[in-house]
Amino acid sequence: MSEAAAQVVHFNATLVPHRSLSRSGFRVLITVLVAANLVIGLPIYLLGAWPVIGFMGLDIALVVVLFRLNYKSGRLTETLQLTDHDLVVTRIDPEGLVEETRLDAYWLRVEMDDPPEHESRLTLISRGNRLVVGRFLTPDERLEVAQALRAAVRRLKAPTYEHRWDDAG
Repeated sequence: MSEAAAQVVHFNATLVPHRSLSRSGFRVLITVLVAANLVIGLPIYLLGAWPVIGFMGLDIALVVVLFRLNYKSGRLTETLQLTDHDLVVTRIDPEGLVEETRLDAYWLRVEMDDPPEHESRLTLISRGNRLVVGRFLTPDERLEVAQALRAAVRRLKAPTYEHRWDDAG
């Protein structure tokens, strides 16, 4: 068995950006926008102001394009995996490009303001290397990840051992 396969995972988290509107909600929103534009635009068209319909179509197209860009940026993920030797941070950007960073687990420090502020960053530091993770999370979510990772690092640095004492006398 290889050494990498024998390592224990002490912490594993996948961070993804929050999207408050689901795909089905997006379809409902566009349907409502189209219906509202028809209710408003059709009487205006019948009064002779036909260019207004074109502009109303443009605003729906703009909403669709902006939401598609938002959903594309939502495909960003960061995975934090703490093993016996390393913290492996794997980032997958919206285009599918994978970037992996390894930090020495024993020297790992987790920095985060408590209580968090809007501009607070979750920074991982190990042997002079600094890495900011979870930029897309809310400050409270970043603090929650920081606290969980700190606890895992503490457990890793101060292991407890189970002893099996021979009770036979």
